[in-house]
This record gives sequence, structure tokens and C-alpha cells, in this order.
Amino acid sequence: MLVATGLALVAAVLHASWNIAVKQKGDRFLALWGLYVSAGAIAMAIFTVWSLVDGTPNIAWLWSSISGCVHLPYVLLLARAYDKNDFSVTYPIARGSGALSAAILGLVLLNDDLSTLSMAGIAIVIFGLWFLATSQPITDLSPALGVGLTIGIYSVIDAYGARNSNAVAFAFSTFVSGAVAVTAWALLTRARELRPFWVASWKSSVSGGLMSFVSYSLVVYAFSLAPVGFVATLRELSVVIAALAGWKYLKEDDHRRRLTSATVVVVGLIVLIAGR
Repeated sequence: MLVATGLALVAAVLHASWNIAVKQKGDRFLALWGLYVSAGAIAMAIFTVWSLVDGTPNIAWLWSSISGCVHLPYVLLLARAYDKNDFSVTYPIARGSGALSAAILGLVLLNDDLSTLSMAGIAIVIFGLWFLATSQPITDLSPALGVGLTIGIYSVIDAYGARNSNAVAFAFSTFVSGAVAVTAWALLTRARELRPFWVASWKSSVSGGLMSFVSYSLVVYAFSLAPVGFVATLRELSVVIAALAGWKYLKEDDHRRRLTSATVVVVGLIVLIAGR
């Protein structure tokens, strides 16, 4: 349990870190494109080695491809959300509403069960997001809420795909599919900017992609050491890390309200998962 705790906390720090790096870029879409390309290349290299050593793993590529397509609006909305709002507002709303929408969509589409305690957790999360949102114009929050919706959609797709194939291999395949989808859009809309951006920013793109890939891999491995709910809850502590980083590192205002709301969201997620 101690090892799983450490892995989940490291994953939370890494996830918040690459998001902070994207927020600090002048062009957030290109920053996310570089990150996705790097993470996809890492995943593809692992697939190649895996297939050579142990044969091609069973992967539900149809669902992985659909998940990759959903990652495109996720990237577009996340870039816009970071353009619109402070990091300590956007990140907690996106992650909190993402976990919330995943729980609701899982209930509706995958026949997952939600107990009374879990429903109470959902209510707490909604209150935490409302407390944060009331200080912001709703037009500024719509991209972050859109990010949360796409997180919920691809989470349900990933859950279904993982349940019908090798779960670890499927998780890695989503990095490849996401990279393909985002790159296709980038080539259609901003092809001339890709090479100059990569030449100037490949180091930060590779480091961000590596953080994203390692963060998710650590969570997957932690699932094998401890209950999923325990790991998932610790993973969502990244919203508190984001609120702290926005205050201390990015010098954003209204830190008390943002830290309080982020903490309320985490408490709600703990109650949501405890009730499963």
C-alpha cells in the first residue's frame, strides 16, 4: 500500500506539472500537439518491443481509435481553457468535472452502480465546482467544462476498451491514437507551423510527453498494488497541487477560494469512490 501511495502521488505531481508547462506556453495547442506526439512515439516504441518479445498484445483498436478522436476536442478545449482562465481555476474545474462526468456516464452507459454514498460524493464535487465557478464569468468557464465532458466521454470509452482487451496495452494504445488524431488536425489547420515549433520546442515537448506517459503508467501499475478507488483518489490530489502551484508559482489571485474549492472537490471524489 505504501508503494502504491507513493506512485499515485508522483503521478499526481507529474500530471499537474505537464499541465503547468502547457499553461506557460504562448501557443497552447502546439504545446499539446508536441506533448501528444512525444507520448505517442514512446508508446509506439514500447509496442514494438512488446510485440517482438512476447507477441502482439490483444487491443480493442476500434475503441482505442474512437478514444483518440475524442482526445482531439479535449486538446482544443484545454488549449482554449488555458487561454481564457487562470491555471488554478481551469485545472480543478476540468479534472473535477471530468471525474464527475465519467461517474455519471459510467452509470448510464456501462451500467456501473452508484450507491447513496457515491451520490453524496457527486453532490460534494458539484458544490466544490460551483464554489469555484461563482467567482468567474460563465463564458470563461465553458471551455474548462467542455474539457471535463470530453474526459468523461473518453474515460468511459477507455473503460469499455480495457475491459475487452489487454488493459495495459489498451491504455498505451490510447496515446498512439490520440497522437494520430491531434497530428491529423494540426496538419490540416497549421501544417506550416509544426516543424518550426518542433525545432524550437522539442525538448519541452519530449519532457511533457514523458511526464504524461509516466504519470499514466504509474497509475496503471499502482492499480495492481492497491484498490482502484484508493489510487484514483490520490491521483486526483493533483487538483490541490494545481491550486497551490497557481498561487505560489504562477502568482494567481484569490488563492483561498481556489484552494478551498479544490479541497472540497477532492473530498467529494473520496466520498464518491468510498461509496463504490
